[in-house]
Amino acid sequence: MTAISLGMPAVPTKLADRRVSRQIQVGTVAVGGDAPVSVQSMTTTRTSDIGATLQQIAELTASGCQIVRVACPTQDDADALATIARKSQIPVIADIHFQPKYVFAAIDAGCAAVRVNPGNIKQFDDKVKEIAKAAAETRTPIRIGVNAGSLDARLLKKYGKATPEALVESALWEASLFEEHGFGDIKISVKHNDPVVMVNAYRQLAAQSDYPLHLGVTEAGPAFQGTIKSAVAFGALLSEGIGDTIRVSLSAPPAEEVKVGLQILEALNLKQRRLEIVSCPSCGRAQVDVYKLADQVSAGLEGMEVPLRVAVMGCVVNGPGEAREADLGVASGNGKGQIFVKGEVIKTVPESKIVETLIEEALKIAEQMEKDGIASGEPQVSIGA
Repeated sequence: MTAISLGMPAVPTKLADRRVSRQIQVGTVAVGGDAPVSVQSMTTTRTSDIGATLQQIAELTASGCQIVRVACPTQDDADALATIARKSQIPVIADIHFQPKYVFAAIDAGCAAVRVNPGNIKQFDDKVKEIAKAAAETRTPIRIGVNAGSLDARLLKKYGKATPEALVESALWEASLFEEHGFGDIKISVKHNDPVVMVNAYRQLAAQSDYPLHLGVTEAGPAFQGTIKSAVAFGALLSEGIGDTIRVSLSAPPAEEVKVGLQILEALNLKQRRLEIVSCPSCGRAQVDVYKLADQVSAGLEGMEVPLRVAVMGCVVNGPGEAREADLGVASGNGKGQIFVKGEVIKTVPESKIVETLIEEALKIAEQMEKDGIASGEPQVSIGA
């Protein structure tokens, strides 16, 4: 009789191949092609306040932001761009509305890219030739950013509202004007506050062009609502290989946008996972306060960069299995906790010692992972029970 292997099945490391797109260079960050999906955010300071803006950019950089956008609605803001672009540690994109002259100011200032919304820039079509020439000479990419709230009046009249078709037609029309002048370093976004409309727009855009795409749900709302909207929309598109940069738009501090964006990419294995806490939602079987335990462990390990999965479980049903599959875990019950490291029980400790023991063991594992060179590299799949 032939033996049947009951070994673990192979697990895919990605949901889909990346959409094939042209690649552009935004400062030091490659966008599109085979480049990793990057996370952006936008400053909330007045750009003319150079000190405050650079301080916020430094905070964003520390949080993992890779590209930052700054608003440029006034001449004072335009005058500040050169200093900000020079001193920022990450590429700076100037965000231009209403006045074409600020596009040229941003290019002259050395910004890594310029974002324009043709729908609300007066006589934009008449300036495309000049903008294309200036951008080509300095190798400055242009992001055509179409928003539902500021769609070209001609398309609003044609479609009646900001439909996916209207957003896509607007973006591709403006891109074609640049292409007529030989300029193709273009990235496109077609944002909408409704994730369903937004997803459909990007799907259509992805099918009709090879431009790199910047994903965003515009005006997504307060932190909780905006996180849900963005995760749903980005998850749908990125799981189909669509999207080259992302920005989570929240009514919250910019660093929170970056935090959510990174978590979305990590969850989809598009970015190497760092610290991941696997904890049960608790139920009537739980014999410890799982919420408190998970929060304390998370706080104690905050800032850890290595790809470490820690399971904090509160009962003996799923607990041992989840703890065994993690790098480090605890299965709690009856006033004590079994501590697992790499699938093996190394000790049993009183409930009062669980948190400090997990933190101590996590630091040991992290130190060893760094010595072994596991702190960086490709995303790794970890399977839970």
